[in-house]
Amino acid sequence: MSQINTSWNLDLLKKGNSFPKKRKTIEKNNYDFINKWRKRDDYLKDPGTLKKALFEYEKIMREHGTGGDEDFYYSLKERLNQNNPDIKAKVKKINDFSIKIANDLEFFLLRISKIPTDKQERFLSFPDLNEYHHFLKRLFEESKHLLSEKEEIIMNLKSNPAYANWVKTVSMFLSKEVKDVLDEDGKIKKKNFSEILSLLNSRNKKTRDSAAGAFNEILKKHSDIAEAEINSVLENKKIDDELRGFERPDSARHISDDVETKVIDNLVELVVKKFSISKRYYRLKSKLTNVKKLKYHERNVPIGKIEKEYGFTESVDLVNKVFSDLDPEFSEIFNNFLENGQIDAFPKKAKTSGAFCSANLLSQPTFVLLNHTDKLHDVTTLAHEMGHAINYELMRKKQNALNFGTVLSTAETASTFMEDFVLRKVMKKADDELKLSILMKKLNNDISTIFRQIACYKFEQELHKKFRKKGYLSKKEIGDLFSDHMDAYMGDYIEQSSGSKNWWVYWSHIRYFFYNYSYAFGLLISKSLQNAVKKDPDFIGKVKEFLSAGTSDSPKNIMRNLGIDISDKSFWENGLDEIEELLEETEILAKDMGKV
Repeated sequence: MSQINTSWNLDLLKKGNSFPKKRKTIEKNNYDFINKWRKRDDYLKDPGTLKKALFEYEKIMREHGTGGDEDFYYSLKERLNQNNPDIKAKVKKINDFSIKIANDLEFFLLRISKIPTDKQERFLSFPDLNEYHHFLKRLFEESKHLLSEKEEIIMNLKSNPAYANWVKTVSMFLSKEVKDVLDEDGKIKKKNFSEILSLLNSRNKKTRDSAAGAFNEILKKHSDIAEAEINSVLENKKIDDELRGFERPDSARHISDDVETKVIDNLVELVVKKFSISKRYYRLKSKLTNVKKLKYHERNVPIGKIEKEYGFTESVDLVNKVFSDLDPEFSEIFNNFLENGQIDAFPKKAKTSGAFCSANLLSQPTFVLLNHTDKLHDVTTLAHEMGHAINYELMRKKQNALNFGTVLSTAETASTFMEDFVLRKVMKKADDELKLSILMKKLNNDISTIFRQIACYKFEQELHKKFRKKGYLSKKEIGDLFSDHMDAYMGDYIEQSSGSKNWWVYWSHIRYFFYNYSYAFGLLISKSLQNAVKKDPDFIGKVKEFLSAGTSDSPKNIMRNLGIDISDKSFWENGLDEIEELLEETEILAKDMGKV
């Protein structure tokens, strides 16, 4: 590795012509296509003609889509500075440009999706359309919930004012907050929202309590606007579902994720039945911390002496070694990201909190955002987000633009796969004290990823149900509902302490509707793949096949090719049993060490 860049090099998106010139090219190419096919219907009758039309459409989606590099550039710039009005203006301008083209392009896929049912098989079985087979199959399935061309345009136009702008507003207000907090060195310091969030997990009780006080104060301050926001987006979702004829609030998510509702219902049911695992974990954690109950904000507090700090360079070295051991290509991709400036590493005022990996078009680079604060958690977060990035880069080599992407049902598989191997690497040289600390951390991750996320999924289900029955929910009603579902998986050893009922205010996933199940789904699949690699390192080749598949087939079929049947309840039960076995191992170790 020759160089580590810790800030995004967004000039990677400025290569070639200026944005205004690129905009003209985007406009010309899209409208050449639109004008060529809008008044024709031969591609809806002849598979060979459809192949030509799809090839041209795929070329546009590969090279620039409807917004091009400028759209991606300013969306990323906004994540680095959510409070800059000039950037917001640029985002609005390019969004308007992109939406106008997207609306004029709407007819193409919509008309294909409406090919009569009795004619669809002819297209699906046509050999020259094989690379678009699953893409067409999904279109035909989604068509049951699509409206007329004019109605779909209206749905697109209302998306920002009725939904996206509301969500951005709450996120923007939170990102502006700076509070005085007791730092780990015993001094009061000004901290931004991301830094306060990180300090909630401090080993220093005074520090985490101070951070919790500031955090709860921020959430309370913005709870009124969050109440208005969440009711608005819930109403918008209700309207959309009614217009599209979805029977359940989560049906749209399942279709979008290319997974059967029954599979998700099975997963949720089995995890809820096993909430005893998460409750046992928190009981063990309370004993290890010598308290009757942990406060809500302390549920993630580290156990033991993971005192070591991991600077970004050391974190990079550790993750790179794990990637290299798994497969040299993983390490090569990681090094390219570091050298090219595709990772933004450190917290900054007004920068988006948390972490994410963002990929847009097949022709564009992928970018990773972090808020690295030198904790072991930040090491695993780096591995997690780079798992997503590796997933995209492997797809980039194998898939066309219409199959480039991941459905949410499997999106978290690659990330948790990489994350767990990093934790195992750290644990190899650990003595009993450190091993106990890491086992508790690993369990904490698993509990949060599976049980907490499914509890949130259940919260979302009831939130939408109650809203649709009542028409409006107060922040108190939302908070009570949230608290009930958090309590259901946490049990008696976590106190639903003051302020915790407002923690839905900042939980962004509930604004993207029923996303949370995918964490549990992906982790349990990931565990199966990890076990296969541990037994046979050469199985990593199969894992790479899975990570390269994109949306070229359904998750069910892709997993079946790896010998996994996600429709079988026992598959999910085996994964949950593995977590319970890990918990038992940890309980025994803690007892043998005289800790409990």
